Amino acid sequence: MGLAVRLSYHAGVALLFSYGTLQLRDVQLTNYGRELVGEPDFLSGYRLDDLTIRNRDVVSISGRAVHTIARFTGSAADRIEGTCFELTEAEFAATDDYEVEPYRRIEVTLESGRMAWVYVGPPLASS
Repeated sequence: MGLAVRLSYHAGVALLFSYGTLQLRDVQLTNYGRELVGEPDFLSGYRLDDLTIRNRDVVSISGRAVHTIARFTGSAADRIEGTCFELTEAEFAATDDYEVEPYRRIEVTLESGRMAWVYVGPPLASS
């Protein structure tokens, strides 16, 4: 893999690594007014857990009461498949509104070496 390149808000856009409902066309159209085009990538050292969503607006948009949430494990054996999308700062603001507690946005280096924002939950208790 090449050197990681910091892409945070370069030329007004940044990368989002999505592993869940933000990959859904209807969620994209509702949040951004457009369908996103992305590239596959992986996030190492994290695993997915189920999260029950209680926010009715989010459930209405996604059509799902249970979403997934990435949790840091630090284990090289844990790896999440997802998609990288380019979003504007305004689109990230919309995403911040969509992603409810306990999701928080952090910047990570993906297996490709790209820097991207990703929404994660608290680490697992054993991590």
